[in-house]
Amino acid sequence: MLTDIEIAQQAKLKRIGDLAAERLGIGEDRIEPYGHYKAKLSPEFLAGLSGKPDGKLILVTAISPTPAGEGKTTTTVGLGDALNRIGKKAVICLREPSLGPVFGMKGGAAGGGYAQVVPMEDINLHFTGDFNAIQLANNLLAAMLDNHIHHGNELDIDPRRITWRRVLDVNDRALRSLVVGLGGPGNGFPREDRFDIVVASEVMAILCLAESMQDLKDRLGKIVVAYTRDKRAVRASDLNAQGAMAVLLKDAIKPNLVQTLENNPAIVHGGPFANIAHGCNSVIATRAALKLGEYVVTEAGFGADLGAEKFVDIKCRKSGLRPDACVIVATVRALKYHGGVERADLSGENLAALDKGFANLERHVRNVRDVFGLPCVVSINHFTHDTDAELKLLEDKCEALGVPVVVARHWAQGSSGAQALAHKVVELADSGKADLQFAYEDDVPLVMKIEAVAKRVYGAVGIKLDNKAQDRLDELEREGYGHFPVCIAKTQYSFSSDASRRGAPDGHTLAVREIRLSAGAEFVVAVCGEIMTMPGLPRVPAANRIDLDDSGKIVGLF
Repeated sequence: MLTDIEIAQQAKLKRIGDLAAERLGIGEDRIEPYGHYKAKLSPEFLAGLSGKPDGKLILVTAISPTPAGEGKTTTTVGLGDALNRIGKKAVICLREPSLGPVFGMKGGAAGGGYAQVVPMEDINLHFTGDFNAIQLANNLLAAMLDNHIHHGNELDIDPRRITWRRVLDVNDRALRSLVVGLGGPGNGFPREDRFDIVVASEVMAILCLAESMQDLKDRLGKIVVAYTRDKRAVRASDLNAQGAMAVLLKDAIKPNLVQTLENNPAIVHGGPFANIAHGCNSVIATRAALKLGEYVVTEAGFGADLGAEKFVDIKCRKSGLRPDACVIVATVRALKYHGGVERADLSGENLAALDKGFANLERHVRNVRDVFGLPCVVSINHFTHDTDAELKLLEDKCEALGVPVVVARHWAQGSSGAQALAHKVVELADSGKADLQFAYEDDVPLVMKIEAVAKRVYGAVGIKLDNKAQDRLDELEREGYGHFPVCIAKTQYSFSSDASRRGAPDGHTLAVREIRLSAGAEFVVAVCGEIMTMPGLPRVPAANRIDLDDSGKIVGLF
């Protein structure tokens, strides 16, 4: 059996200029090629799309992730290919992978099997340099902040109240807490500092929520980086940093055009994680895709409690985008895991565990359908070891829940294996049944917004704030940020803040230990439980198997 990277390396790609012209009607002068198979869409071209009607927006989300894998990106790609196969003009809209998980837990993140976006190696590694630009812009602001303090501190910044962190796009637990500025007066003012991974940077969130370069620049200026000794906020604009940051991001804000294995168009742009950030690709990319296609298939990170919630409560709230239908990806294997089966035993038939684990899928369905008001279909991502009895049980339980269900085989068969899913999605999207609702209103206090997500989406009985978190929420309310949405940073593996609690736990309390302000992105982050915004590498990182063979070909990348 071929690996994902071997399948991708055998693909016959179209030159990106030909693909843009043939599939999207984009002239070669409207794209900026990065080699033969990647390109950025020019701002002039994007501006010219404003008068065109929008296509239908399809959101792909999933059950709570497990070590068994769910295949959400694979389903997004397979569905997009299948929509094109049945005669619809479809565009796929994805996030860019972070090098953190690429070299850490799971290897590549460009789909899998015969449902991938390509060139897979480029997309998973440096791609077009967007993440590097975000990293540089973030760290330039950090350097200008420390430089200001070193050269007299005219703004009277309190070094103990610096909130801006440096970032790096590699998992490195040693950088979670450190001291900078050692070595004497010439090297700055010694102070504690921390690193986050790039996908947790507010600059990433700003890039993905900005509507234009001017909006991006304005948002960068609003970033709160520190507080003065008398507790006044210091912004990036006070350091006059937003212009230089915007220069570093002038190409990164342009969406990236690539293709699937079946030569269908895919726009890949931006990449905040859903467990520590808002988990969606850029607004600019989604808007462009909606002007270019009849149907746009996009994804939101991790399970629907994280990705779909933030897609709705942050991205849709801020942009006005409205999904027409939703796909919830599940696997028999993952649901058995949620039913208590350990990873080593997932290949064996276990109807009792599947029945028990179905509670996880049921809660996600009820959230998407009843909390967010979106018509949805369950897509069972088929695995070889799934038995007929297991598939029948899952189909029967979905029918009893009142949600349509389709078994999809796009991983093994490409678009032909997802045609039934494509037809059902078209039916739902064209039904006009979508009635998007938010989990909370803008005008309720921040603490009530966190509580609403915890109770309505996570099944919690309430929240628990430590004293510092409560004090910070009170400060933000007084400073005028109470109307912001909340972005909850918690484990992706459970509805609770405890990663070990599988299935659909209830009666739990969401523990909030830290509150962060993202003034430029315009949301407030609630950090819960043991979640880390700078992850560490696992005992055996994916980097151990990634290599170049004697011919210079990349191997081991998923």
